Amino acid sequence: MIFRSKVDAFFVNFILIILAIIALSCFWPLVFMEGVNWVVVLILISSFFLMVGLIVWPAFSAKYVFCENELIVKGGPFRSRIPYKEITRVDPTKDIFTGYRVLSSRDALEICYKTGISGSVKIAPELKREFISELKKRCPHVRISE
Repeated sequence: MIFRSKVDAFFVNFILIILAIIALSCFWPLVFMEGVNWVVVLILISSFFLMVGLIVWPAFSAKYVFCENELIVKGGPFRSRIPYKEITRVDPTKDIFTGYRVLSSRDALEICYKTGISGSVKIAPELKREFISELKKRCPHVRISE
């Protein structure tokens, strides 16, 4: 079963502000250039699209896949395999700026598990109740805070 990440207006606006800052920092040197150096322009455009891709791709392609023995959290090039037996608890959270997160909404869940480097991952499934219900089925020992 696959759950997509919820996208809220706050997150979209936040990403747009970040992209505007990146665009300004990438293209500001062009204002002070005398003459057109196409190599520099190409480098600046390439670096802009690389940075935009590294921000937008993980944020807006996030999905959470229930497999037979594990939950797979995917976002862009990042993937985490979380065995159900390792999940200890699930807590609601609004803190989307710290820790390991694969989400695009403030209405998030923090899944704590034993084997992760950070010990938890923050996700924001679009169908939150259905996600929690499916997690309870596959992982009956987990403690879920409402």
